[in-house]
Amino acid sequence: MLDPWIIEEIRRREEAQRREREALYIELPLYDTHREESAEPKEPDEPQRGVVTIDL
Repeated sequence: MLDPWIIEEIRRREEAQRREREALYIELPLYDTHREESAEPKEPDEPQRGVVTIDL
């Protein structure tokens, strides 16, 4: 039988490891760096319009 403080230490370490695993994340690219800019400049007065479809 283990002492209660040893059991508590094991639980604390397991909880810390679980938090570290959950803290890992993947950073999403916000800008496409491989896309080439078009030679024709866009008119700044033209508003951007479009449709976004989100499927849940």
